[in-house]
This record gives sequence, structure tokens and C-alpha cells, in this order.
Amino acid sequence: MNLLFSRALENEDATVAMGRQLADVLHLGGVIYLKGDLGAGKTTLSRGIVQGLGHTGKVKSPTYTLVEPYELDRVNIYHFDLYRLGDPEELEYMGIRDYFCPETVCIVEWPDKGTGFIPKPDLAIEMRYVGDAREIAISACSSRGQELIEKLQSDENK
Repeated sequence: MNLLFSRALENEDATVAMGRQLADVLHLGGVIYLKGDLGAGKTTLSRGIVQGLGHTGKVKSPTYTLVEPYELDRVNIYHFDLYRLGDPEELEYMGIRDYFCPETVCIVEWPDKGTGFIPKPDLAIEMRYVGDAREIAISACSSRGQELIEKLQSDENK
């Protein structure tokens, strides 16, 4: 499973728009890992996903709370930021497994800090700097992830 989708993102608006595009294919749920350096656009992309799925308020970074829930009419979204996680075992105490259901969207920033306590992703997204702009690379990590990328690619070609 290594179907790949990539694109240059010239600014914050393009990053939010990419998140909204992902939201269009994620409405049925999925687990997304977001990787990249600090400031690479992970939370900005997450904002686009959350807003694209119907949230109308602010989208906060869950850096200090570990998880920010968005319970919407169509789907529940859980945005995790594990950057400040001291020990992955802490995730067990907060009931991490209860968040990951087939019909939810779980976005996990800094997933490596939760190794062994969070499920494997459907999509792994790498965000990186390219000069003053950014680039996104999305890899399928499951058959569901492969379906999501195929849908994303077919929507692009319309």
C-alpha cells in the first residue's frame, strides 16, 4: 500500500484548501497521521479538514490538551497533538482507544510519540518546507487509505 498523492502548497490558504479537499473524501471516517517539522502546516491542514467537515467555529491546536473533539452532525472528529506527550502510556489512561472508531475522523500530529498506543493510519501525511512554500505528500497505509487517495485523485481530475 503505497499509493501517493503530492502537491505544492504555496501559502496558508492553499493548505486550508487542501484540508477541505481531504474532508470531502474523509466524511466516512479515517485515521490520519500528520508528520513534519514545527510550523510546517500540520495544524493549518487540520483546520481545513475540520472546517471542511462542517465545523464553523475556531479550530484550536490541542498542544496542551492532547485532544480537541469536534462532535458534528455528520461525523465526530478528534484532533490529537502528541508533541508534549511525556510517555505514550499516558494515552491509555485517557482512554485513547475509545476515540478510534471506523466512523470517526482521527487526526494525529506527532504520531511517533504514541507508538504502540494508537492504531495504524489509513493515510500518512508528510508536510515539509520547500523554500518559502510547503509540500504535502500523502501515502496510503491501508486499503481504506488507498480508496481515499483514489477518490482524491479522481476529484482532482474532474
